[in-house]
Amino acid sequence: QLQLVESGGGLVQPGGSLRLSCAASGFTLNGYGIGWFRQAPGKEREGVSCISSSDGSIYYAESVKGRFTISRDNANNTVYLQMNSLTTEDTAVYYCGADVDVADNAIQAMCVLQADAGNHAMDYWGKGTLVTVSS
Repeated sequence: QLQLVESGGGLVQPGGSLRLSCAASGFTLNGYGIGWFRQAPGKEREGVSCISSSDGSIYYAESVKGRFTISRDNANNTVYLQMNSLTTEDTAVYYCGADVDVADNAIQAMCVLQADAGNHAMDYWGKGTLVTVSS
């Protein structure tokens, strides 16, 4: 079975931190651009942070810049999203997606458009993990 599985979500107070994990099963993430996306209640899904296939380029949405960090651990076939200084506006279901051979200069477009350079859908999507930020 080829899939991505997110984990690490939960309930956290404002100002707190969480680390989300995106683990690949049935294929290797090496050579894939990876993105974290989120969908808040009543809103459309948006790109949060994405990393290119070579790890040479990283994109962050303005709303999370300076607070979130994306990283890749190829040895464990996992991508992480470290989230600090969380606010209630970060409450959402967080999804990871992967697309093969995303170049450094294409990562921003992938994150914003949620598609590859040819405007094709992401190759793989996880089912999401819920992050709730509440006091």
